[in-house]
Amino acid sequence: MLRLTVEPLDLGPEVRAVGLELVDGETEEPVADGEAAELWSRALEALAGEQTCVLDFVAHLDRVREFCRQNDIRFRETAAGGIVVTETDAEARARLLERFAGETFGARAGEAAASGDDSLEKELRRVGLDAYQEAYPQYLFCAICELETGSVTLVSEQLWASEVARRLRPALREFPVTVEMLM
Repeated sequence: MLRLTVEPLDLGPEVRAVGLELVDGETEEPVADGEAAELWSRALEALAGEQTCVLDFVAHLDRVREFCRQNDIRFRETAAGGIVVTETDAEARARLLERFAGETFGARAGEAAASGDDSLEKELRRVGLDAYQEAYPQYLFCAICELETGSVTLVSEQLWASEVARRLRPALREFPVTVEMLM
């Protein structure tokens, strides 16, 4: 059985953040296999709700581009040279997450994600995922995904830990996972 913990994080007085951690319930080790990739894909979809959710890659771009092309995964290249994966199919997104579980990448959801955000995308290429620090208020959430360690950190002005857990529980029912809220 897997355990997904949802915990409010203290990143300062101005920032609402939520930490998500996926571990094996028996060993307490992070889970980063194919089933975990499927779970994370569904989790991002559930957290975004009706909003558009995209993935931001700022490193290993040749490998990401090649993988997306070979697997018919929708993406676009930004003017700044990054890659934004716009794929909405959960299974295709899960294949991508499994392949790049060892990499750190970002996710963002909201209206601004649907149309592209040139200023954020330039900053992502310049400073990496730290660019989310200034941009997250424009989005439902921005997330730093470190799936190899079983963790995702959300920053959002609209989602708090209890709302994250509320959205995840029904969306992940088909997985052998318990969603736990830590305070």
